Amino acid sequence: MNIKKVVKISFILIVLSIITIFSINSIILVKLNENQSSKKQISNLVLTQENMNLLVEDIINSNSIEQLNEIKKEFHTNEIAFEKILSEIFIEDKDDTLDFFIQDIHKHPIISKHLQLLSKSEKKIEEKFDMIFNLQKRKIELNKLFKINYPNESKIRKNIEKEILKTKNVQFIQQFSDIKYYSKEVLFQHKNSKYLHIWLEKAKLLKQNYNNEKFEEYIKVFNKVANYILKLEEVKRKEIETQSKIDNIIKSNKKLNTTIENEIETLSSNFIKSAYSLIISLLVFTIIFIIYLAFKVNKNVSLSFDEIEEKVENGLKTIKKLNNEIENTQKEVVFTMGAIGESRSKETGNHVKRVAEYSKLLALYYGLSKEEAELLKQASPMHDIGKVAIPDSILNKPGRFDDKEREIMNTHAQLGYEMLKHSNRPLLKAAAIVSLEHHEKWDGTGYPKGLKGEEIHIYGRITAIADVFDALGSDRCYKKAWEDEKIFKLFKEEKAKHFDPKLVDIFFEKLNEFLEIRNKFKDTEE
Repeated sequence: MNIKKVVKISFILIVLSIITIFSINSIILVKLNENQSSKKQISNLVLTQENMNLLVEDIINSNSIEQLNEIKKEFHTNEIAFEKILSEIFIEDKDDTLDFFIQDIHKHPIISKHLQLLSKSEKKIEEKFDMIFNLQKRKIELNKLFKINYPNESKIRKNIEKEILKTKNVQFIQQFSDIKYYSKEVLFQHKNSKYLHIWLEKAKLLKQNYNNEKFEEYIKVFNKVANYILKLEEVKRKEIETQSKIDNIIKSNKKLNTTIENEIETLSSNFIKSAYSLIISLLVFTIIFIIYLAFKVNKNVSLSFDEIEEKVENGLKTIKKLNNEIENTQKEVVFTMGAIGESRSKETGNHVKRVAEYSKLLALYYGLSKEEAELLKQASPMHDIGKVAIPDSILNKPGRFDDKEREIMNTHAQLGYEMLKHSNRPLLKAAAIVSLEHHEKWDGTGYPKGLKGEEIHIYGRITAIADVFDALGSDRCYKKAWEDEKIFKLFKEEKAKHFDPKLVDIFFEKLNEFLEIRNKFKDTEE
């Protein structure tokens, strides 16, 4: 018998079995429909409970009163829906003849008990929702107050700093520098009363010698802003405690929801098993023919499927290998191009290696991901690629540039960007940013755009420190390598001027690691 006949006979037998099953169980299907409706209502109840759980979780991520109110409105909508569904499920229905054969799902003792527990947990969620809502609302209000008042604190502080600098009193300047440092620690780093007390002590010390009405005002304003931060931290702490309790409730709810769904499935399955026990022989007969049909079909097509799977698997391996080769080639090309750009100015290939390693180290300690730090490491060798367009007479001049030569030399940043900006590859896009912005300065005096502070991309800020550190410590055609102490002194002086202050702090904190990299990749001439 060929495969077509097997399929035909099997199809006829399956159709006959379905007709027989329908005839025998027509009356039972009526009861199944009734319980299916109850099952649907219970599923809707569980789904509504899940929605409420999610809304409680979502409220933590809200950042405006409007969002809070929208979430609260949606939560109350689900709350009303939950109560409505629950009341509908427990409305007494009239018993009929079929109830003697199978009990309604929602009246089953286990299901009924768990639905009652679900109702109680819903009340707990309502209570915790109100608590977390009020905490989040308070947090948003404090954040808003801080954002409103902080600019005033910053403005007064800067004005006082200008006046203190005018006094040229080293003691005042140092004391105010401490105040600035601890103000950042209080407002943005540690955010606790310990550092506020330290700040107050520093302010009190300066006030004893520098009694100024503006300084008095600054102390009041800072206290006000700091208190917002401390209150905000306290709210966050309470919010975390409340969230922990909510998480336990939600975890319990999810477990209960899963239990109810499993119980419903189990009860339905048991009923179906008992209802269809009368026709099990017919089902077995049908299954035997389906297995036989599957065996016949599988025997004819399994070889083809195996061949296709093998070819697909081999193709995927080849594609993966090619992608890795393309990625590695791209990295090598970028590094080589960077080395070529440096070699035109008589700088060694180890310069770009060191800059790459310094950049990765700074990126990791700054807080960038491992993937992004690696991307910057691969892109940073291209920081001076624009130098390939600078004439040798200027590039390798053994002395200071005149104004015209300096103007031409400074174009290398824009030129490098123009070479790379058209690519959509992440690596080359990152290299374009590095090339364009590695000569920008924190105080806005750099080139080519005069960007300031965090307007400068983090890639540019990181590469700037890496490049300057290595350039100052290396012999060039126009200078000898600087001593380390001289370099360190410059970095401290240029903190928050040329360089990102946070990156300078990281540099000095991890100085030994930078020196290890420099020793590892020494130029062969050294």
